[in-house]
Amino acid sequence: MGLLFYGSSESPIHVPDRVLAHIKVVIATKLRRGESFTMSWRHPAGEHAGRSTIWLQPSIPLRFVFGATEPEVLDPALLQTYATSANSSSGLTVDLDEHPATTPTTAG
Repeated sequence: MGLLFYGSSESPIHVPDRVLAHIKVVIATKLRRGESFTMSWRHPAGEHAGRSTIWLQPSIPLRFVFGATEPEVLDPALLQTYATSANSSSGLTVDLDEHPATTPTTAG
């Protein structure tokens, strides 16, 4: 299980490593371009019910912490799905209960 630290909050967002690896690429790409956007998710099983949205922009610090020592294998189709979502008016929407299938392509 990975962790996403947002801003100055000491409470991380718990994200499966496979999902975190993919959203890291999408987030880094958009922020490198100076593009701000939202990221939303439903709270996973075991947490209080509901959903959350955060505003992502280049001036807000982010830290990605992975539980695994080896990089995840990235799925180009999933990267495209997340990139398309991030570019939409509703922003990047991720399912933290979903564990993307592994498609051996490239390590990230």
